[in-house]
Amino acid sequence: MSLQSTLPGHAASRKKICIVATVPFAVNVFLSPQVRKLSSYYDVTIVANGVAGDLLASLSETDFFAVDIQRKIAIRRDIASTLELWRFFRVQRFDAVHSIMPKAGLLAMVAARAAGIPWRFHTFTGQVWATQRGLKRQLLKRLDGLTAWCATKVFADSYAQRQFLIDQQVVSPARIGVLADGSVAGVDIDRFSASHSVRLDVRQSLQIPEDAMVFLFIGRLTRDKGLLDLAEAFARVAAGNELVHLLVVGPDEERLGGALAELTRAVSGRVHTVGFTDTPERYMKAADVLCLPSYREGFSTVVIEAAAVGLPAIASRIYGVTDAVAEGVTGILHQPAAIPEIAEAMMLMAGRPEVRLAMGEAARARVAEKYSEGRVVGAFVDFYQSVLGA
Repeated sequence: MSLQSTLPGHAASRKKICIVATVPFAVNVFLSPQVRKLSSYYDVTIVANGVAGDLLASLSETDFFAVDIQRKIAIRRDIASTLELWRFFRVQRFDAVHSIMPKAGLLAMVAARAAGIPWRFHTFTGQVWATQRGLKRQLLKRLDGLTAWCATKVFADSYAQRQFLIDQQVVSPARIGVLADGSVAGVDIDRFSASHSVRLDVRQSLQIPEDAMVFLFIGRLTRDKGLLDLAEAFARVAAGNELVHLLVVGPDEERLGGALAELTRAVSGRVHTVGFTDTPERYMKAADVLCLPSYREGFSTVVIEAAAVGLPAIASRIYGVTDAVAEGVTGILHQPAAIPEIAEAMMLMAGRPEVRLAMGEAARARVAEKYSEGRVVGAFVDFYQSVLGA
């Protein structure tokens, strides 16, 4: 299908922005409010590996162009996709191209630079190579460096991640920024807010007692997220406290269900698993504390979403998370993979409800001040107006 037949004509007076992501899901999760706001001022086109129907209904009026961008390294396919992007950019003559996700960023920034796009932006949301070693780490790190070199400016979704990329010599300080106080899209604090009725409804559906103390893990079930560390820590805590429960929500990408069940076999009646959900706020409203024992993160969106509901966090002391959690104020931080520290923090939260509630209140206030969707999206749009004009 030709480019002309896939995209309608644009008003000549409006400048044009292209958003590139590996898959439409990334746009839905990270950039939908920004795209909606940008569309008030500019013609916006989304490029991803998928179809227009994969986008949220609220983005249905946005132009869409499909390119086969693979998440993993596939050299022949990656070269072909880069050439396809280059041709597309040359024909459409965008004023700016903005990418998110590692592979989309690499291909889009190389193609946009080669096509002569004047403004090229990429947002880093965490580094896959942060926990790698040897040649693989060096290769992936150099590819991030190439992405940054091809861009006119890059963004990190947290100040700690920005400093990490500078320290690792991936990008110079002058060429990387953070919008507002971090995160990609902020939090819709109306959607993510406490609800006693939802709390009771979810607990009843999962057969969790009303007076139970619920620890929540929500995200992809992978080893890098520290889920098995959390399971072992919970088993220790639950052995001495019959009121604690663990709620695990998310897709089991690495088939960890068996290992999770084995680690918590002695307290299996108090471990509840739910697969993928597009309403994470319901489970946050049913819980008391969020747990994120991850080994690597960009800025942790799930932490601030849970904080908006009023949940304090028990989380790893790693870049990205240290921005989302004010240590000792909105949560407790521990070293990655430190199971005794995780268990100790869980026992404190379960045994000191006044501390837990005070941290939860502070967490919600901090999100409202620093990470509301309106503030973060406003900073994103203000940046574009500063370079492209209103």
